[in-house]
Amino acid sequence: MERTSLTVLALLVCLSIAVVKGEDPYLFFEWNVTYGTISPLGVPLQGILINGQLPGPRINCTSNNNIVVNVFNHLDEPLLLTWNGVQQRKNSWQDGTPGTMCPIMPGTNFTYRFQVKDQIGSFFYFPTTNLHRAAGGFGGINVHSRALIPVPFDNPADEYNVFVGDWYNKGYKSLKKILDGGRTIGRPDGIHINGKSSKVGDKVAESLFTIEAGKTYRYRFCNVGMRTSVNVRFQGHPMKLVEMEGSHTMQNIYESLDLHVGQCFSVLVTADQEPKDYYMIVSSRFLKQAHLSSVAIIRYANGKGPASSDLPTPPPENTEGIAWSINQFRSFRWNLTASAARPNPQGSYHYGQINITRTFKIVNSRSEVDGKLRFALNGISHTDADTPFKLAEYFGATEKFFKYDLMADEFQTGLNKVIVAPNIKNGTFRNFVEIIFENREKTIQTYHLDGYSFFAVAIEPGMWSPEKRKNYNLVDAINRHSIQVYPNSWAAVMTTLDNAGLWNLRSEMWERFYLGQQLYFSVLSPARSLRDEYNLPDNHPLCGVVNGMPMPSPYKA
Repeated sequence: MERTSLTVLALLVCLSIAVVKGEDPYLFFEWNVTYGTISPLGVPLQGILINGQLPGPRINCTSNNNIVVNVFNHLDEPLLLTWNGVQQRKNSWQDGTPGTMCPIMPGTNFTYRFQVKDQIGSFFYFPTTNLHRAAGGFGGINVHSRALIPVPFDNPADEYNVFVGDWYNKGYKSLKKILDGGRTIGRPDGIHINGKSSKVGDKVAESLFTIEAGKTYRYRFCNVGMRTSVNVRFQGHPMKLVEMEGSHTMQNIYESLDLHVGQCFSVLVTADQEPKDYYMIVSSRFLKQAHLSSVAIIRYANGKGPASSDLPTPPPENTEGIAWSINQFRSFRWNLTASAARPNPQGSYHYGQINITRTFKIVNSRSEVDGKLRFALNGISHTDADTPFKLAEYFGATEKFFKYDLMADEFQTGLNKVIVAPNIKNGTFRNFVEIIFENREKTIQTYHLDGYSFFAVAIEPGMWSPEKRKNYNLVDAINRHSIQVYPNSWAAVMTTLDNAGLWNLRSEMWERFYLGQQLYFSVLSPARSLRDEYNLPDNHPLCGVVNGMPMPSPYKA
């Protein structure tokens, strides 16, 4: 059957289901993933495009919409896309990580089906396979509030997605060979803004966005880079922070904002200056012996005159810069009176009054195993298997691939040997847990948890101990899905493991992710009920040892 006929048939089936069940609206997308020549820093290389674009197509949706994305893989390698920040309630089958899904093989397609259930905010998608993240393949997921749910700011004149991050000119296949050979990929070559880079005074000054005097615009920033924190700022225009990773924030004004790898936030900027060109500046943070930056033109409609070369001062670096950035983190507060995806106020969930049932204290490390570079969490450097762990669990074949809880809940002092193995932690369904990230290295870290949001209650220098809990923000910490951990510092988050499935906790520093700094939480519902978790989808490909095995009994309502 022709591809078009298949798409139309799928559309009719889903529409008929939606009408019969009275479901929330469906949005349909067809994406063709291909190679293409890109030049983010002016050096042509092979990148990954979606429908010929970088950034890729934007998913512009509303809370509770059902998203259907038919992905055709035209690469010569397996492919998976993950939806960074989308919680995939009861549905880790769609999460797009190697531990949960078989990849989309070259020349084939797979249709992701998921719901942005009870979420609003700024998120992004990207590929998780074969270091593809270094080649592009990213795009925005903008989840708007439903029409009847009030938003704590006026509708902007327009909204723009801005993807920023570091970039390497070697190409992703060369970077993969370096990592596979046991070496580090080193410092990046530059910073891009939406897949392009410019310097102050460049003669080819194409504008990134055009704005009109007197109007206010929403900019959704995401750091899609490999390892580098950045600072963003506008020439002559302060930013009002309004949303961070799915939560409305207290609307503080900032001249510049740090944005760490894998993180997103939204700011409002009012066009209230003399109509002409202005620079948006993105510069690296906490990179030793290197300072990288890029600019983009923000142009007033009918404006006259180029942007001034007098740029706003970047924040400090080194120890002073870390203190500056920690203080900025502490200024972020959850807007307790604003509605989120539901009409009840965000602050109606009193997380600070819930007893902690389990604490995970996780320490990252860098070492060599058999002469090759590896990164680990509590001494375990994660490695994937031919069969996704979620499928092995579903088919009852876990003993062939991994042991649960190989990693201890707390780092064992004096543990020098690193074990390379699948890192799967048992998480008790509906437990309220505390996760401590302790960074004893000299480089900044960022962590992300799939399937959940968590309360980022504290970041401090030094080492964590139980008495540090007295410094937690137990009232209005931002509910988000990622957290940065500064050098020789710790960060604490709290969440309820109420989303059954297998969920990736990972370093967003992709070199570290690729070489083992990640784990999976297995959160199983003892009821084996559809109220808690969906069954394996009919269209889900099978691979590895489960291919050909008899199907397990499905969950029931």
